Amino acid sequence: MIQTRVFPGWRVVAGAFVCMLTGYAVAYSFAAFFGPLEAEFGAQRGETSLVFSIAAFLYFLLGLPAGLVGDRVGPRPVVTGGLLIVALGLVIAAHASTLWQVYLGYSLGVGLGVGFSYVPSVTAVQHWFVRRRGTASGLAVAGIGVGTLIGAPLANALIARIGWRDTYLVLAALTVLGAGVAGLLIRRGPHFYGLEPDGEAAAAGKASPSSSGFTLAQAVRTGPFWAVYTAALLMSFGLFTPFVHLVPYVRDIGLGSGFGVLLITLLGVGSTVGRFLFASITPWLGRRLSFALMLIGAGVMLVVWSLSTSATALVFFALLFGAFYGGFVAIAPSLAADYFGGRALGAVIGALYSGVAFGALLGSPAAGYAYDFFGSYAGAILAGALLCFIAFTIMVLAPEPARWLTRRARSP
Repeated sequence: MIQTRVFPGWRVVAGAFVCMLTGYAVAYSFAAFFGPLEAEFGAQRGETSLVFSIAAFLYFLLGLPAGLVGDRVGPRPVVTGGLLIVALGLVIAAHASTLWQVYLGYSLGVGLGVGFSYVPSVTAVQHWFVRRRGTASGLAVAGIGVGTLIGAPLANALIARIGWRDTYLVLAALTVLGAGVAGLLIRRGPHFYGLEPDGEAAAAGKASPSSSGFTLAQAVRTGPFWAVYTAALLMSFGLFTPFVHLVPYVRDIGLGSGFGVLLITLLGVGSTVGRFLFASITPWLGRRLSFALMLIGAGVMLVVWSLSTSATALVFFALLFGAFYGGFVAIAPSLAADYFGGRALGAVIGALYSGVAFGALLGSPAAGYAYDFFGSYAGAILAGALLCFIAFTIMVLAPEPARWLTRRARSP
């Protein structure tokens, strides 16, 4: 048993926070690189947006194998190795002479690395908490918001001073540092240390919540699994479009790339606040309805974006869209734990996120190619909003986790 005044679960939260801050600061710094890559390689917007979209596709698609591996060997080696892959990819991208080499370095490196670090880190937090799961998850995934907050402006400032290639090398060094810190803090579930979630002492003969629940095979045969999967898939078509296209959108309407990078920063501010704000409402609404609220909120904000041509409107959009995105990310893993327990939670969360992968892959490039063809983002943005509204309807119709589990337990 670990003898310490501080419950070790909070150290796991800190490790997950550092992991997500590191990985997503790199991922969402792409907005600052969009213009330099477009100019360096003479690429169209659809081609340039694929750099990010391939990465996002991979890091959500690989959540399933990462969850399986993390469930088997523990989160520490998977998280550390994943972030080191990110660093390697950045080094390769820094030496690219063609756009396809940026795909090879940034897209594959960030995609593989974040894919193998995110799900095991967020799953580790779920194992260490039950009563305080919402708070712990909100703190951990706030790393994504902080990463979004600092990644793009840091990269933009560095690019202005040392160029985009050396900026990738600086980010690679910072990623190695993040891998070391996260690896020191992340650890396996509390039952490995004679503890129970939330710091309770283990009771003899009592099954740990971390070892009870559904297997992946059992989870995928249920309606709630496919409700959450489909809702996340539909939302993801519009979810990542601002992170890729907001800077060129702002440049097109004459507000300048610098203001676009500021909006990416405000997405991070909103995301960080949203993870805590919306996690706090789950005790009243429940996680299912809170999750549904994130879906419709994001859809409404996409409609606002499609109509926005002023700096004030775009600031409003960035803050609120970021907040709903942050709430979505904070609530989703805990909702999965509510439905399916901790037995194979990493694999279940990874499988659910695989749906997000396809929206991430297709949504941003579709918006880019739509702009290349029509000269406007409006249609693509509104299509993303419509899909968010459909996702909201699906989750409103889904069963409440506690009632659903009770009915299953009573069924013969």
